[in-house]
Amino acid sequence: MAKTKTLLAVVLLVAVVGLGFYLFEKQTKQGEENIAVVPEATNSFQPLNASYEIEGQVVALVNGKAEQEIAPISITKIFTSVWADPVLGDLNNDGADDAALILTQDSGGSGTFFYVAVALNEAGKPKGINTILLGDRIAPQNISIKDGVIRVDYAVRNPDEPMVQAPSVGVSEYYKVVGNILQESQ
Repeated sequence: MAKTKTLLAVVLLVAVVGLGFYLFEKQTKQGEENIAVVPEATNSFQPLNASYEIEGQVVALVNGKAEQEIAPISITKIFTSVWADPVLGDLNNDGADDAALILTQDSGGSGTFFYVAVALNEAGKPKGINTILLGDRIAPQNISIKDGVIRVDYAVRNPDEPMVQAPSVGVSEYYKVVGNILQESQ
């Protein structure tokens, strides 16, 4: 009889501890779920989670990355990602900070293509617009915004140099948003 009572007490104790652990874990996970929902509810401007038009195709980034099949049922994919952090500044004169960024695209071949991109801030939500090709296998250095103009500094090769040569010629190019279209600027 004493063994039965002791066994029953041990089983009851294990059940109570197990239930307590379960409730604690459940409460912790609910707290984490609530925390995860808060940023979405605030409509914060997130240019790493926007869609951009690259070479006529819309690419939807999630946390700064995208993966697309080249063709249906293809094992070859196009990988798109953000190079460095986006820079903020008002690009369409609406008083809200927009974002300029450099995107890379790699389809598994020898090339890695770089594009300048813009996400306009529309009531706290990013609206990606067209992109402009900077080049293949260039060496980006910097992107900045001043007075509504985007400046991209990068290195390229001389026209007679092979693609295996490291880029060594410095280039600075300027871009503006005109009527929700990204264009080269002087």
